[in-house]
Amino acid sequence: MKDGSRGRKVIATYNVREFFRDSVESALVNQNLNADDHTVHYVVNILTMFTRAEELYEDTPDGRQLKPLALMLSDALEANSERQRNEALRRLGDVSLFVAGFFSQMFARRLVDVDYYVAMGGNAYGSLHNHLRGTQNGHGFASVYRELARKFQGFVDVLWEVSEGTGMSSNGDILRLYEIWMKTGSKRAGALLRKLGVQPVAVSSASPQH
Repeated sequence: MKDGSRGRKVIATYNVREFFRDSVESALVNQNLNADDHTVHYVVNILTMFTRAEELYEDTPDGRQLKPLALMLSDALEANSERQRNEALRRLGDVSLFVAGFFSQMFARRLVDVDYYVAMGGNAYGSLHNHLRGTQNGHGFASVYRELARKFQGFVDVLWEVSEGTGMSSNGDILRLYEIWMKTGSKRAGALLRKLGVQPVAVSSASPQH
């Protein structure tokens, strides 16, 4: 993955997992999000894994790139076994969480926005929980997937804080933050807006009275 930031420390490979654990735990406190230790461990593993581009991108006829979420969902729906279905759902949830958290700003002016990733990822983890909660081998992970499904936006905010670490100041950034807040209810987007002097207010969709 390309790192375009400046002034950040270069993290040695053997310290990546420790770095992400410290960052995630700090962000959880800042975002006021309670999480089970097993779920935190799972999220740290996602971050550690996707620091390697070959884990995030897949081979396609057009080269190595990020597979569309709709195709990942299709893989799950058309799987030949429960194992393949669950693996496809896990991949869908993991990629959705990572991309929505680390690349929220990249969605501006694209066909799909961050709320699409939030919905797809949360539903994938929710389905995984339903499939695994009654099985002997999957029972331990079922609670992790349930928490990720229920708190998906919160974990997106956590990953967003881990990836960003800096404030935003341009008008374009403010508008984008407001757009993310409107679409997802992101607590972090709302907090950043207030920090910049903008009070986020939901726009009513009710029809005007005549």
